[in-house]
Amino acid sequence: MLVPIPALNDNYIWLYRREDLPVIVIDIPETKNLLPFLINNQLNVEVLLLTHHHADHTAGIADFKRYYPDIEIWGPEETRLKGATHIITSALIETKHYQIQVIETGGHTEQHVSYLVDGHLFCGDSLFSAGCGRVFTGNYQQMFEGLQRLKALPDQTIVCPAHEYTLANLHFAETVIENQSMLKKHLKKVELLRRDNQPSLPTTLILEKQINPFLIASDLASFIRLRQAKDVF
Repeated sequence: MLVPIPALNDNYIWLYRREDLPVIVIDIPETKNLLPFLINNQLNVEVLLLTHHHADHTAGIADFKRYYPDIEIWGPEETRLKGATHIITSALIETKHYQIQVIETGGHTEQHVSYLVDGHLFCGDSLFSAGCGRVFTGNYQQMFEGLQRLKALPDQTIVCPAHEYTLANLHFAETVIENQSMLKKHLKKVELLRRDNQPSLPTTLILEKQINPFLIASDLASFIRLRQAKDVF
């Protein structure tokens, strides 16, 4: 099971489970749609994962803990004050039913991390479909290196970003990508999905390598130029 739960204006809370196991929850900006979904579907929660400290990924934690007080909440050090109960100190989290790979993807925030579970990448605000997060730290090299780590994952990796930014990102990509055949084809698909209020996500890494200018960027200088251009697009 892989479900994006809409939250706030354009966030997704991702739920993942294998077979009939308890679910993994990734980032909680609010609980308005999340709690009813969990309760109505009689889902048990194994663990909550936090990608970074921003409020639109953590503001729902306090309310979540009222209903699930004993669930482990994992995140980088910067999420400790937001409610994380377990701070990441290694590249692997092992729960009762899952092995979760932790990938350093700082740059959006200094300690931002992404999670890989059973070929599903939960990348918060680091990698978006056809885009990437703003570099609030100013450390473009850190951001570029994090994206290179994600790019090195298998092509079939299912990519689950935290925001519905795809349409805007594709319009920017149209201005900078030379080979636009796949880009234009995907744009039409996304336009239809969003017209019907359906999520454009998840995406796949093999697709992103063709439509995402920030993964196509071959070096740091190119990445910086693209990111700064997108900041004012």
